[in-house]
Amino acid sequence: MKEDLVKLHHARSQKDFPGLNLEDGEYVELVIHRAPIGVTAIWVLAFAVILVLTVSLGLLLTDNNAAATLNINQAAVSYLYFIIFILYGITAVAAFVATRVYRSNRLVVSNNRLFHYQSLSLFSRSTNVIDLSSIEDVSYRQTGLVDHLLHMGTIRLSTVGDETTYTFKYAAIPKANLDEITHLVHVAKKDKKST
Repeated sequence: MKEDLVKLHHARSQKDFPGLNLEDGEYVELVIHRAPIGVTAIWVLAFAVILVLTVSLGLLLTDNNAAATLNINQAAVSYLYFIIFILYGITAVAAFVATRVYRSNRLVVSNNRLFHYQSLSLFSRSTNVIDLSSIEDVSYRQTGLVDHLLHMGTIRLSTVGDETTYTFKYAAIPKANLDEITHLVHVAKKDKKST
């Protein structure tokens, strides 16, 4: 019965996570994303820039004497319009790219391994695959009022041997995730010892 359940979980995980190279009998237990506040911060900043650009554009359009006020000719005012519209586009594209990069960072924990997907830009990505049985220490840190109020923090994983440390910043609800990862690590180590 247990083998049938494992096969069912494995098939479901392969369907839900087609990019993962899951081994036989391996299935996804947990996916940890970054806290949504990061996306909110990106878009608040983008809207603030757009607001400043809109106010600037409004001042240029409503002030008939904009050229005289700025001591520039009408051609330069037209050039300023063009620059403001270009800045609108750059702000929107930057916000979409930042959102995509922020959301592409995640931890996927299976019953055997942990997949750490880290993205710093559209063209800078890394994936670390860590055997759960090789994880020596799992911890988390919440620093500051914002982390505590928004239930987010940094998950830190240390491995045996080369003593590599992996960190996952802005993890949503890190305490619950920490408990579950710790449990999965203990189960993996226990299973490894029994084989």
